[in-house]
Amino acid sequence: MSAPNPNIMPSHPDLAARPVIRQLDEAAINRIAAGEVIERPASAVKELVENALDAQARQIEIAYADGGKTLLRVTDDGIGIAAGDLPLALARHATSKIDGADLLNIHTFGFRGEALPSLGAVGRLTIASRAAGAEAAEVTVEGGRMGPVRPAALNRGTVVTLRDLFSATPARLKFLRSDRAEVQAIGEVVRRLAMAEPSVGFTLRDVSGGGEGRVTFRVAPEQGDLFDALHRRLGRVLGSEFAENALRIEGEREGLRLSGYAALPTYSRGAAVAQFLFVNGRPVRDKLLVGALRGAYADFLSRDRHPAAVLFVDCPPERVDVNVHPAKSEVRFREPGVARGLIVTALRHALAEAGHRASSTVADATLGAFRAPDAVGSGARIYQMDRPSAAALGRSTAWQAPETAAQGFGFAEAPSARVEPAETVEAIARPLGAARAQLHENYIVAQTETGMVLVDQHAAHERLVYERLKALMAENGVPSQALLIPEIVEMSEADARTLLDRSEELAALGLRIEPFGPGAVAVRETPALLGPVKAEALLRDILDELSDLGQTDALQARIEAILSRMACHGSVRSGRRMSGEEMNALLRQMEATPHSGQCNHGRPTYVELKLADIERLFGRT
Repeated sequence: MSAPNPNIMPSHPDLAARPVIRQLDEAAINRIAAGEVIERPASAVKELVENALDAQARQIEIAYADGGKTLLRVTDDGIGIAAGDLPLALARHATSKIDGADLLNIHTFGFRGEALPSLGAVGRLTIASRAAGAEAAEVTVEGGRMGPVRPAALNRGTVVTLRDLFSATPARLKFLRSDRAEVQAIGEVVRRLAMAEPSVGFTLRDVSGGGEGRVTFRVAPEQGDLFDALHRRLGRVLGSEFAENALRIEGEREGLRLSGYAALPTYSRGAAVAQFLFVNGRPVRDKLLVGALRGAYADFLSRDRHPAAVLFVDCPPERVDVNVHPAKSEVRFREPGVARGLIVTALRHALAEAGHRASSTVADATLGAFRAPDAVGSGARIYQMDRPSAAALGRSTAWQAPETAAQGFGFAEAPSARVEPAETVEAIARPLGAARAQLHENYIVAQTETGMVLVDQHAAHERLVYERLKALMAENGVPSQALLIPEIVEMSEADARTLLDRSEELAALGLRIEPFGPGAVAVRETPALLGPVKAEALLRDILDELSDLGQTDALQARIEAILSRMACHGSVRSGRRMSGEEMNALLRQMEATPHSGQCNHGRPTYVELKLADIERLFGRT
């Protein structure tokens, strides 16, 4: 009998070679899980610090070496782990956080029971812990193999040490970035968690050179009221400038509560690097919340500027699903529209209450723009004149009085005394003061009790006109114009259904649509302010926003852009001379109008300089 030809495939499918289903071993399962949960050293820090917070720690220290690649150590003073529970803590899906009965009723950071076994599968992990009233013990896992539980020396709490991360998966090391980049990622994780827990102290230490190393970040536990403690913590983590220019945010809607701080529009950033969002205390990166934040500031910032905010959304655990991402960095709300509406409404209310206030950084930038005389930088000695006393001022006034001319001191006639009208004296006490002059037919100089204000008359009046136009539109609605021939826009049935479900919202903005058979929409009316409109392009933009964010502001944004353009053309132009009455009237309107601290494009409308800052410029302090 001749041998079968290997090049001829068997004719019957049962004879074909089929892949064999195998059960993966525990080590492979843990390495796969580690690939989902532990992406880089910062991911390990996040999981370990969250475990410490769940253990009710009040002081947490994080040490790292070589960007966390060779050493990560997290020390806490929490409740600890009993010696008998240490092997179980390193088993997959073993946790003390939940009992598994209800995956929606989660009140802790962790709940999967994957972090510690995943870390033990890709590195050398040691856990030393001491529970209250018990002896300290430790256990080591290397490459997924657990050693025996041994006695340890520890006062209280837990110390988790991870060495040689990804030593069991060397290929993963190639995907890590430089030590510096990994250190920045670790610092970002620690800062986010420090903002989430103001009552906990955090220390971040670089021990790359051995020994005690150096502290790169440290904050002590904050005391007092929750908002005050958070404000102090944000000042230490994000800097005093953010704390000085942040507005307190509070709001509640249908069981969801919003709190935190958001910066004034004039304190904006060039990228979305100062946006920190938390859901039930958990740091998240959620496009719904980011979109709501962007929407709340859409009317105050240009497209290339980004708001700064630290916001906390709290709700019953069953109304948000935190089990949608292995790293627990994303959430899904049961009612996303309620969450988005809460953020937009609360932020816009806080910005409106801020009135004409502009950020302090505007004044700082103005002071920084001033240049001292060359002699200051040349090393020449500077003589400072002391501020005269009250007696010296009196003698100086008497010297310049009219009778000095009769005594032969050379004055042909006495200078006329300036008498301030009563209303001007009262205006000085107002926040934006009393107008004193107009420079270059565009800038109003006003005097306040504590300094001076420099106002851009065109930018300020542009915001005032814009807010007035918006109020009129809100009161009377958006006028629409009927199309002589309705425009038919073809699309998929799903897209048509999505648009028709929002037809009432669109009609309130002047866009009226109707169904026109399967997969088509008829546009009957468009907003009159937009003039001739390409209906298909407008509907596509609205659909894109709906699919991305579940909400659309495209039409509202276009209408507001037209109002902004109308305000720009209808406001006081640069180069126009204004009388004193007109200038003071503009200042009073700014004080009474929300958002007047910035123009329609997010730029400041005025700069305030304190008298102490002005005197410092002239060396009088």
